[in-house]
Amino acid sequence: MTVPVRVLLVDDQALLRASLGTVLGADPRIDVVGEAGDGLEALELVRSHRIDVVLMDIRMPKLDGIRATQQVARLSPSTRVLVLTTFDTDELVMGALHAGASGFLTKDARPEALIAAICDIANGSSVLAPQIVSAVIEHVRRAPTADLSVLAPLSPREIEILDLLAAGCSNAEISERLHLAYDTVKTHVRAVLVKLGLRDRVHAVIFAYEHGLVAHPRE
Repeated sequence: MTVPVRVLLVDDQALLRASLGTVLGADPRIDVVGEAGDGLEALELVRSHRIDVVLMDIRMPKLDGIRATQQVARLSPSTRVLVLTTFDTDELVMGALHAGASGFLTKDARPEALIAAICDIANGSSVLAPQIVSAVIEHVRRAPTADLSVLAPLSPREIEILDLLAAGCSNAEISERLHLAYDTVKTHVRAVLVKLGLRDRVHAVIFAYEHGLVAHPRE
């Protein structure tokens, strides 16, 4: 039997926390282990419980979701953060992603989409809602000219892998395009993330855009 994903709900609205708890608790893949009304309460629970995924609001009293996400990443690197908010401006999106969030959904997401996102993030994937992708694109339009020096730690093959990650390719698609074994692709992806100091695939995409590596392709 699959072990349920242990989820912490963090939002300053008690009614919303209760609603989310009801929806998520009805799914056998999810185990809601706690809830918090602000970032400080969330950190206390992360310290005292094993949490797989934190479902995090952004705008909260005492400690907002962006700063709380930064501290969760430091306290418990294995805990993933999925931001759930009504706000999708590019500044908030990028702030949350740079803080270490692995996914970003708006609060109008359908329950099944939210559950799928939690499960995907717990399994190491990253999730961005379509509205959030638009906000990211708006941000990276202001990216600087290409800075190829940031690629110095990577081998030529790893640079190819980064290119395809930035294009949104899955490991299976990278495997097919480069004619590499799937496990070999996974090894290369992990190497790219480690060498560039990135948390996950979403951050690899952001890295590529922010350094102009997508807007200014290499010859």
